[in-house]
Amino acid sequence: MPQTFQPLLPTLSRALVERLSYIDFRLYFLGELRRSDLVGRFGTGPAGATRDIAQYREAAPGNLEFDGTRKLYLPSASFTPLFDHAPQRVLSALSQGFGQGADDALSPLVRCEIPSALSVPRMEVLAPVTRAIHRGRALRVIYHSLSGEPGERELVPFALVDSGVRWHVRAFDRKSAEFRDFVLTRIESPRLLEDDEVAPTETAEHDVQWSRIVELDLVPHPSHPRPEVIRRDYDMADGVLRIRVRAANAGYMLRRWNVDCSPGHRLRGPEYALALADPLVLYGAANALLAPGYRPPGPASPADKLAGSRQRDATPESGR
Repeated sequence: MPQTFQPLLPTLSRALVERLSYIDFRLYFLGELRRSDLVGRFGTGPAGATRDIAQYREAAPGNLEFDGTRKLYLPSASFTPLFDHAPQRVLSALSQGFGQGADDALSPLVRCEIPSALSVPRMEVLAPVTRAIHRGRALRVIYHSLSGEPGERELVPFALVDSGVRWHVRAFDRKSAEFRDFVLTRIESPRLLEDDEVAPTETAEHDVQWSRIVELDLVPHPSHPRPEVIRRDYDMADGVLRIRVRAANAGYMLRRWNVDCSPGHRLRGPEYALALADPLVLYGAANALLAPGYRPPGPASPADKLAGSRQRDATPESGR
């Protein structure tokens, strides 16, 4: 972002900043801008769109040129983005478009294919769950577990998590007196317990696995024939991609990206482009058993096996 523009941001209205950012977005990623784009996106009249373009031109004089033949604006050869566009928001906009209201259908801005979501939570389930999270309330639900018959539970939810395969909710389970993960599609008849007091021990601050941050160093898999390409794929500085993830979610992330976490990185196959440099960093992470190839250090004791069985029952991705 040009330094000359930064001091102006606090003085501009939020609505104007959003419109200027949209102008910047279309020039940068679509290569053209019409007044009708602003009119259609924000519902402003043509005169308002003209003023916004003039304001953008004042902030970034060398960024756009007017094509009189086609009646549109083009990015100049010296174009420099006026805003820092977050990659995830850009990709979301390009693949799904901008929604304005309840009746606006989302459509991609460029031709785009994304994987189909095979597991989608029902809105009549999602809404009470998110209300409970936002308001710090408990829920009474019927939960369909693969390890037994459907049963009633009281949950104190505090976070949604996208594992990459399905959505689940992190919650304190009053039945087991443990913090666990619950798949949203397996929840039935959620009811907010308005007058129920949530104890401090039932909140996220007391979830050790949620609070613990695990630092993971991911490297190109030792058996990969082109490690330099993998380093480029993941923008690895010094050949390592360093990420921080909650212990409660480490297994999900490593499984989603097929990261070889086996001792000695023994897994083989084209799907294993990445390896966890030191699998020992996962020791004590509750769902580490989901990580491809991970084995806890040392022989498994009866207590370890029991803990693993409990974890598989509490873990959505286990298929239980």
